[in-house]
Formats: sequence, structure tokens, C-alpha cells
Amino acid sequence: MSESRVLVIDDDDDIRNLVRTLLERTGSTVHDAANGKEGLREFHSWRPDLVILDVNMPEMDGWNVLERIRDMSKVPVLMLTARGDELERVRGLQSGADDYVVKPFGKQELVARIQALLRRAARGASGEAEAETYADSFVSVDWGQARVTVGEREVQLTPLEFRLLSTFVRHPRQVLSRDQLLELVWGDAFGVGGDQVKLYVGYLRRKLDPKEPDSVPIETVRGFGYRYKTP
Repeated sequence: MSESRVLVIDDDDDIRNLVRTLLERTGSTVHDAANGKEGLREFHSWRPDLVILDVNMPEMDGWNVLERIRDMSKVPVLMLTARGDELERVRGLQSGADDYVVKPFGKQELVARIQALLRRAARGASGEAEAETYADSFVSVDWGQARVTVGEREVQLTPLEFRLLSTFVRHPRQVLSRDQLLELVWGDAFGVGGDQVKLYVGYLRRKLDPKEPDSVPIETVRGFGYRYKTP
């Protein structure tokens, strides 16, 4: 986490100051912005390694800021919100956020989640060049273009769903436990329940084949985890 560049976008002065203090202690460089428009300007000019983004802000809320960021970058985004219901979390992750933390948050948990996102981003930058593309008789994945096709149909996946599919096709025929998937896809098992894996495997199956999701070659191995059965 040392020397990482983190942008904090939140209209609460106390939250921005707290996050800045926590991250600067770890060696990160922190810039902050008090609203969405200012945050986007800072994002354009500074190009951070990670963004911490508040959902509820005046004028331009976090959802709009996230959409603008995702139009031009895959930088990890951690959402902050005062609401902890499941629908709110799902909306954030489905919109392209990489993680979601509910206020008031534990200081150690926040730092741990940020570290996990930065580790995962570093692994992706160094390791995903091993293969540019993957294809079998069911699915094709182009990592350079972040593009997935099933037959002639292009499939639109969120960043988290794309990482989940990538993990499966990179470990064909191997049973992956929930803990392994949490580490490989989410970056860390800290603070993330195993039910998230089941939820997102379901999302992924429905995206890959909306009509017959059970035909997708991602097999549930009861008591163990999941396996991608190469067609």
C-alpha cells in the first residue's frame, strides 16, 4: 500500500480527514474532494490508484460519479454509504464498484479492504498479461478489451463479474472453494461473506445464458465450491 495514490470524494469533512489520516499512516498519498464535480476534475488530473467514493452527495451523487469513472477507467472504486441494505450493496457492485463499506465503519476494516483492492489491482497489472485471450466452445474472453462473447452475443459484465469469470476459465476443471474465490476475485476474505460468492455465481450464470442459466458450465460442487467444466 506504500506510495499508492488514493482519491477520497466525500462531502463530509470529518470523513475525508479521517480517511486521509488513516491512509497517510500507511504511506499512501491522499487527495480529496468535497463533491462529485470536484472529484472528477481531480480524477482526470491526478489519475489515482484507487477511489473512495461517497454515495450521498449534493448536486452529483456517487452513482453519477461512478458511472463517469467507469466510462474511462477500471481503477478500483470503494463506495461509502450510510445505508447497509442488500439492494443498496447490490446496486453499487452491479454498477461497477469493487467494494462497499457502510458508515460508520471500523478503521481497521476500511484499511484492510483498501489494501485488498490495491493488492488485487497490482496482481492484475503484473499477471494478466500471461494470456490475452481465452476461448472454448462456450465462451470467449478478451482480457485486453475486457470483452466476453457467448456464441455471437457480446455479454456485458460488471468488473467483479468479469474477474469471477476470468478466475473460472483460468482454473478449468479445478474445484475452487468459496474462500479461494473470495481471495482471487474480491482480493481478500476479510469482511465479505461466502454468500457473496453464491450470489455472484448466480448473476454470472444468468448473464452468460439468460434463457438457460443452469446450462452454463459453472458447476456447483456441493460442500466444496465451484468448478468450470471446460466444454
